[in-house]
Amino acid sequence: MLRSTLTTVRTAVLQPEHSRQLNIYVQLSRLLGTKFRYCTAQSSPNKNATTSKESVESDQKSSQPGGKASDTATEVKETENDRLLKEKESLIKDLQDRYKRSLADNENILSRSRKQIDEARLFGIQAFSKDLLEVADILGKATETVPKEEIDKNTHLKNLYDGLLMTEAQLQKVFKKNGLEKVYALHEKFDPHSHEALFQIPLPDKEKGSVAVVEKVGYKLHGRTLRPALVGVVKE
Repeated sequence: MLRSTLTTVRTAVLQPEHSRQLNIYVQLSRLLGTKFRYCTAQSSPNKNATTSKESVESDQKSSQPGGKASDTATEVKETENDRLLKEKESLIKDLQDRYKRSLADNENILSRSRKQIDEARLFGIQAFSKDLLEVADILGKATETVPKEEIDKNTHLKNLYDGLLMTEAQLQKVFKKNGLEKVYALHEKFDPHSHEALFQIPLPDKEKGSVAVVEKVGYKLHGRTLRPALVGVVKE
């Protein structure tokens, strides 16, 4: 048997690498018999278990990149959806702001238009009223210049005087009906918005800064000064 083993080993040394390994395994199997097979059988499950374990780990490792890729795709999709949602919300908010500003602008335009219409209705007769003030001034001067002692003596003069008074009173009624009223300035505190000072008078017994003389009556149209009263003011 020893001679046979040596012959086998010598032959294996002289052969190529693959044939050498195969012949060595075969001869050793014949020589050792059952014991070699037992060791092989004992080591084979471990090898198979190791191989199976490595296969599982390899499968897990191979499956992990795919899982990571799936998670990454899901995250990218969610990020894109969030971005689109934010853009939509921003667009809706911008449109709402524009709509509110448009409503506010329209309301302001309507308010200004109504105000202009009202002012045009109220003050559209301003130029006409200002011209009529000259007529009222002439009537007032005419009645003031009539001597009171001559009225009772002369019937015609009395009739004329009464007619002037009636005309002046009717004119004032028309003025008042259309929002035109006199500015009563005498003994009032000087108001630069309603009065125009022509001169100052030193009067110790009068309140300083008050109106002492009215040269021409002033008028207001719906509360707005149409013509300031021409006055003389007590010197301060």
